[in-house]
Amino acid sequence: MKILGIDPGSLKAGYAVVETVNNKPLYICSGIIKFKSTDNFFERLMNLSITIKEIVQEHKPDEVVLESLVYVKNVSSLAKLSQARGAMISALEGISAERIFEYSPNLIKSVVSGHGHSSKEGIEKMVQLILGKKITFESSDESDALAIALSHFLMRNKMSLPRGESKSKAKNIKDHFAHMIK
Repeated sequence: MKILGIDPGSLKAGYAVVETVNNKPLYICSGIIKFKSTDNFFERLMNLSITIKEIVQEHKPDEVVLESLVYVKNVSSLAKLSQARGAMISALEGISAERIFEYSPNLIKSVVSGHGHSSKEGIEKMVQLILGKKITFESSDESDALAIALSHFLMRNKMSLPRGESKSKAKNIKDHFAHMIK
């Protein structure tokens, strides 16, 4: 099963593809889609939709996972983010609605690291630990997208960390995921 994780954004969005092989997550690719703030907003939305459609056509994911909207004080930012998510979702042509999921940032962090308020750096380290692979990310949007895809994999396979596990227990976490690391 291939999973496409998306960290939505109107200026910078992350994406990542993982595949389940022998009940383990296999890293396929990840990257960011970025635009200049001076680019026309509607042009950005159209390009975002086209790029997501190209990723879907190339990798043919079975399921897609997006980070859900979070509360922001700036209504304009929320509106732009909502429109960006809409452009991305509309690009998921051929994927049934039952195969599209969204999770809150805290749930994603909790599943991947055992703590819902982990730092960006902590999430990046855990993503690499789970995959057993060193990955150089262009930005946190890319590592977040990979965490989104991995959280879905882990929840699908009921491999999330036990409640109460924290990022400070790195050895225990590593032991917990040892069966998944090559």
